[in-house]
Amino acid sequence: MKRIRTGDQYLVKQINKSIVFETIKEKAPISRAQISKETSLNKATVSTMVSELLEDSFIYEIGEGQSSGGRKPILLYFNNHAGYSIGIDLGVNYLLGILTDLKGNIVEEMRVDLLETELSYVTDQLFTVIQTLIDKAPESPYGIIGIGIGVPGLVNQKTIITFAPNLKWKHIDLKEIVGEKFQLPVQIENEANAGALGERVYGSGIGIANQIYVSIGVGIGTGIIINNDLYKGSTGVSGEMGHFTIDMNGKKCSCGNRGCWELYASERALLEAAEQMNLKTDLSFLLNEAKMGNPKVLQLLTTLGENIGYGLINIINTFNPSVIIIGNRISMFQGWMTNPIEHVLKDRLSIYQGQEDQIEIRYSNLNHYSTALGATSFSIAHFFNKKI
Repeated sequence: MKRIRTGDQYLVKQINKSIVFETIKEKAPISRAQISKETSLNKATVSTMVSELLEDSFIYEIGEGQSSGGRKPILLYFNNHAGYSIGIDLGVNYLLGILTDLKGNIVEEMRVDLLETELSYVTDQLFTVIQTLIDKAPESPYGIIGIGIGVPGLVNQKTIITFAPNLKWKHIDLKEIVGEKFQLPVQIENEANAGALGERVYGSGIGIANQIYVSIGVGIGTGIIINNDLYKGSTGVSGEMGHFTIDMNGKKCSCGNRGCWELYASERALLEAAEQMNLKTDLSFLLNEAKMGNPKVLQLLTTLGENIGYGLINIINTFNPSVIIIGNRISMFQGWMTNPIEHVLKDRLSIYQGQEDQIEIRYSNLNHYSTALGATSFSIAHFFNKKI
């Protein structure tokens, strides 16, 4: 009679090792005895897992902790310099690359402007940024552990970029292109999804179970966190709320629709409106003019804030999140957009949502790093899933 396996000793060991490792990451400095107490794993198991993690260079010992009697315990720390990850924010008109340690601390960064969107040009710039960051990486046991890339487009479950309207790309396997060039693991994700993860792990969304990240750049993308998990939809392409219709007879969008939210509430919308007023179409210029109280610029930002608010109403009525986080470069105008946004929410928010102050509008505290940090966190998570 064939024996039925009721357990897998190797799997149990890997689970225990992961538990010990995560406990050290979150609560270091910590002793073996404290780990045993925190996890309810017996001391022998903890000792074995710690020995393996030390041998793998994922943790290290340092100093001695306080003792309640007897020998002082050795304290354990997470070795966040065991390797380095690269995170890329591939925008429509820029490339931002960061080199981080395994805790997401930025060690190096490089930014270049993209003058066109043709694939070969963009990949040449991308290769230059990645190679520069690789060359700047400090020595470490694992070297560069992977590359994460956030892209402004639809990314399916096979990580193919099926459609990036603002880049004019269709069916691009960027993962294969980059992986073949550098022979490293590559993770591809929609830029707003990456930004949402960046905010949840490192930024304004820490500890918030239900949140929506709204990335307002040349276009608008959204990343959805439900019960602490990134929601990607049945085919992996959820979150294209920049293409909500807010004007049924409105402007034609590159996505094929008309009157999309991003045509009225994005960086591109702001710059187009500035051009119509014969103002310089540059965000830094507009920011300085806003600080100087230029009435034309203040009116532009008021209109932009109102248009952002109209889209946020749809998001709130659909998802009822605890927090909405506004990120990407448009968040530099926070001081001038907040009141118009709040006015729209107060005036138009459904009575079924309760008081408008129950939905908190925050701005990214990661500045322009949300997507790049989220991309690198995907890469780090993939590395540890393979190694631990």
